[in-house]
Amino acid sequence: MVTAGIVGGTGYTGVELLRLLLRHPDVKLETITSRGDAGTAVADMFPSLRGATKLAFVDPARAPLDRCDVAFFATPNGICMQQARPLLDAGVRVIDLAADFRIRDITTWETWYKMKHACPDLVADAVYGLPEMYRARLRTSRLVANPGCYPTAVQLGFLPLIEAGAVELDGLIADAKSGVSGAGRKAEVHTLFSEAADNFKAYGVPGHRHLPEIAQGLSAMAGRDVSPIFVPHLTPMIRGIHATLYARLSKGVDLQALYEQRFAGEPFVDVLPAGSHPDTRSVRGANVCRIAVHRPQGGNIAVVLSVIDNLVKGAAGQAVQNMNIMFDLPETAGLETAALLP
Repeated sequence: MVTAGIVGGTGYTGVELLRLLLRHPDVKLETITSRGDAGTAVADMFPSLRGATKLAFVDPARAPLDRCDVAFFATPNGICMQQARPLLDAGVRVIDLAADFRIRDITTWETWYKMKHACPDLVADAVYGLPEMYRARLRTSRLVANPGCYPTAVQLGFLPLIEAGAVELDGLIADAKSGVSGAGRKAEVHTLFSEAADNFKAYGVPGHRHLPEIAQGLSAMAGRDVSPIFVPHLTPMIRGIHATLYARLSKGVDLQALYEQRFAGEPFVDVLPAGSHPDTRSVRGANVCRIAVHRPQGGNIAVVLSVIDNLVKGAAGQAVQNMNIMFDLPETAGLETAALLP
């Protein structure tokens, strides 16, 4: 039995982790922290979990995290890097769902995240938690940088094309849309119902902080620098990411066969039949990325449609998947739930 703790359990990612870990057959949830809500019963804050747990939130300073096998950080950027070292020294394995360890170049990270990195030496030790690329390294990792939601959908969508050397690397385009839960549970004007409902807009076009993470991942696939165009959009829905990806083919290739072969045996990537159009509702609440590939009018442009639930495969579900790999558990343990409908 793996004992787990969650640091920062009051946001959407934290409660999604709670939902998944409480039903995991091989996990005992030892503690969950919140500085502002210490002493509050989890079920009082999240009535959806009534009857599932008797835990109450604990102040981080008093939480028995050092007694856990693994600590999940569902905290804002900049928190895990301040607290990871003593946990690692105590033998606790750490999975950070924020961005503190995702980008390997410290200067780039500090530029995009507007803060000084507290432990740059640990960045080299962190394993990027995209199992479809780094499963072997994850098995022995002690510090995992869980990928961002947009980067997960974009990287999985481009992965087979880039690995096969089948596309021109200059001019890759990722046009991605996210539900409002991607902005977190904090109160902000742009996520108010009256602002986000019946509305649709792009944002971060000059540069979004997920761009360097995406570029880093695509560059690792290609073995050379790749600078994609990435345009995120906010859509009037709660959950989900839909990434429409464009790439110019550099050689003849059977797209359907390429994707089916690359993701054969991957438990959480579903390549749909030729001609399909995946929708975000088909992955709601599930730890799966559904992909469809197209070649409009038989031309030389590949269009890849990649959809995930931003809170599951884009965050908490992928973190649990990484934990399963790290502790040699069945990779699908605790993650078998089918998508919710409607």
